Amino acid sequence: MCIERGRISFRALFIGEFGLSQWRCFNISNKELQINEEIRDKEIRVIDADGSQLGVLATRDAMQMAIEKNLDLVKIAPQAAPPVCRIMDYGKYRFEQAKREKEAKKNQKVIEIKEVRLSLNIDTNDFSTKVNHAIKFLKEGNKVKVSVRFRGREMAHAQMGTVLMRKFTDEVAEFGTVEKQPKMEGRSMTMFISAKPVK
Repeated sequence: MCIERGRISFRALFIGEFGLSQWRCFNISNKELQINEEIRDKEIRVIDADGSQLGVLATRDAMQMAIEKNLDLVKIAPQAAPPVCRIMDYGKYRFEQAKREKEAKKNQKVIEIKEVRLSLNIDTNDFSTKVNHAIKFLKEGNKVKVSVRFRGREMAHAQMGTVLMRKFTDEVAEFGTVEKQPKMEGRSMTMFISAKPVK
């Protein structure tokens, strides 16, 4: 086994064109892209390391060019006719790709769903506190699930829950918009509010 430019390969003895025994590195198969000896097509369209078009070449010739430059031949467009391959440093390409993916993941904002529970007989101060909590969650970019639990005979006054939800929506309108309108689920009425984009 040998390691070249960040990839692991098998080292094998083979007979070269002129009958000379040579040691060569053969790559372990890669699920994403075919590289070097994995490319079985007879002819391919080749792009050089600097981005210039080299035209349609026999795969053997393109492979030889890559070896002379101490680079890899990578199939980048297998669906094309003929397939398109590029001469590049595959180890460097994989490293940069992993780095970009890591950076993108780091910058990704995870949106959480925060719940605010109300009741039909909630007093003014408690209602204001719940509104302030919701505004804080929306400012952080999260979604807010607002729920009203109906107890006992309150089920007969579901329209009061709708009025309460509307009042809540008006209070947070500056920071969020209703994503899912109030809806009865069992003995609860729920509504979802999503944060407005930051200007």
